[in-house]
Amino acid sequence: MSNLNENKTESNGASTRREFLKDSSKIAAAGAAGAVIAPNLSLARSAHAFGSDTIKIGLVGCGGRGTGASIQAMNTTSGNVELVAMADAFQNRLDKSLRTCQNNHKDKVRVPKEKQFVGTDAYEKVLESDAQLVILATPPGFRPLHFEKAINAGKHVFMEKPVGVDAPGIRRVLRANEVAKQKGLAVQVGLQRRHERAYRETMEQLHSGLIGDLIHTRVYWNGGGVWTRPRAEGETELQYQMKNWYYFNWICGDHIVEQHIHNLDVANWLMNDYPVKAQGMGGRQVRTGKDTGQIFDHHAVEFTYANGHRLLSHCRHQRECWNSVSEHTHGTKGYADISKGEIFDNNGKSIFKCKEGEGQRGGHQQEHHDLFADLRDGKIPNEGEYGAKSTFTAIFGRMATYSGKELKWDDALNSNISLCDVDVLKNMAEDPAPVNPDEDGNYPIPVPGTGYKDVVDWEIGGQKKKKKKKKKKTPKPA
Repeated sequence: MSNLNENKTESNGASTRREFLKDSSKIAAAGAAGAVIAPNLSLARSAHAFGSDTIKIGLVGCGGRGTGASIQAMNTTSGNVELVAMADAFQNRLDKSLRTCQNNHKDKVRVPKEKQFVGTDAYEKVLESDAQLVILATPPGFRPLHFEKAINAGKHVFMEKPVGVDAPGIRRVLRANEVAKQKGLAVQVGLQRRHERAYRETMEQLHSGLIGDLIHTRVYWNGGGVWTRPRAEGETELQYQMKNWYYFNWICGDHIVEQHIHNLDVANWLMNDYPVKAQGMGGRQVRTGKDTGQIFDHHAVEFTYANGHRLLSHCRHQRECWNSVSEHTHGTKGYADISKGEIFDNNGKSIFKCKEGEGQRGGHQQEHHDLFADLRDGKIPNEGEYGAKSTFTAIFGRMATYSGKELKWDDALNSNISLCDVDVLKNMAEDPAPVNPDEDGNYPIPVPGTGYKDVVDWEIGGQKKKKKKKKKKTPKPA
């Protein structure tokens, strides 16, 4: 694994307003062409010119998280932020999001009808608008495409986690993130725990060696599950899957990717590294209906880091069971409940507890306070690398549970298994769905030990070990 720890925030100096105006016109032109620009044209030097000026944002993906992120962006106190363009695949979701945003920030929502875009290609119109920063909050299967296009268009980006659903998508994000660095474009990922002061204070203590050498870590996202949306009369299979995106791997990646990424990211943050091996198990015990698509209802994965540290990972969607959304680590001198911000010695005595009070929690809001404060101060944060690699940690775990094999990080990350080419999805009323149910209405399900049969060829890196042919025994002479 190379360059695994290159996840620090980058920042550069500020320039005068005159330099900003001169450089930004060149940047816009270069960005539209997808060109890599020289460092002296970087927005990193000019971001200070935002000062108290209005920062215009565009929203791509008007569901609950996208709506919430837009409101939180407009909540920031370091100058004015206005919403100027919106896009979604569905008109009703855009309409609802617009009303909610207006109810929260009537004077900051300036999205006339001509800047309300609907369809699978609606994101392109937002990227053509005067928005300076875009919020990418569609289902994660679209994130690599949208992120790449946003960076090519010269936009700062806040993108929700996870940032992809398969290895080719993650590699695409990593490539685009390098272009963002060269262009001086901010990239922030919605892994909000890294912005909560309680987490940061606790992590500082653990990194300082308060509990000695770390022995093992365990993380959980166990809960009851999420919504299902009934099939409507006359809708196409693609429309149904887009509406129920959580249950289809090509667009969601399974709940180990969509939710459990948060806990896995905390473990990676703790280790300042990414796992090199993974093996695990999972399946569907209660999630058996035709309305629950393809995803498992439980995963259990053992990840191993390069130094031999083991991470035990559980995520489950089963009601009336033990629930926990938390992260814990154990060391030679004690243990920590990272999620609660408390550390204990080996006798169970509390030796550190994070401060309580305003700003200690509430990471969803704090990440936007941090982003816009940085931009106004001439700093260009970049969270793209750890956002992509923590996403891939979850994908890595899913690949292990689906296949039933012990996998290596490098093999998995270099895999060419693509769950869907979302670039070709242009018309939900006409395009075929990436997966289809059988005649009984059931979707293909991964079966450990047999590969992801009938969906994709579940061979890591496209390389399959050939079985040795048994030599025929020559009969001995009578």
